[in-house]
Amino acid sequence: MTLFLYVFSLLSLLSSGAIFGFFYAWVCSTMWGLDAADPALAIGAMQAMNASVRNMVFAPAFFGTPFVLIATAVLAWLSRMKAASLIFAIAGLLYLFGGMILTIIVNVPMNEALAAVAIPQDAAEAQRIWENYSGPWQFWNTARTIVSGVTLALTGIAIFILNAKAA
Repeated sequence: MTLFLYVFSLLSLLSSGAIFGFFYAWVCSTMWGLDAADPALAIGAMQAMNASVRNMVFAPAFFGTPFVLIATAVLAWLSRMKAASLIFAIAGLLYLFGGMILTIIVNVPMNEALAAVAIPQDAAEAQRIWENYSGPWQFWNTARTIVSGVTLALTGIAIFILNAKAA
């Protein structure tokens, strides 16, 4: 295995793991915690988290993962490791469409709509707004979490194949 393929395999694993972990944390703790909180507090907290997530720590994993995976697929192909190349490519395309593009066309517009909401003083109105947001948002977040988990698993399988062939 060439040094470039080794480095890109490692970057593929790290970026896939980072984005899966990010989405997974929302599934198993963050949204459950917000759902248990006062709805007005949940709205404000979600607005703050959505505003803070667009940063240089998050961007490489979110935007870079499919391109690192595709680059790794190309390097594996050039190294005549076609099975691993195909799996890296599938992982990259899967995350591109089921993680990144899904987020851009579904979750981001939902987040932007919530950002435009003034936190209501009326508890019933806050409850209505939160329930209308939280359920659908969690459904789509679970979908992108599953896709990202499969992407991570495929990345691990491709690396296993690379190492088995190199041995």
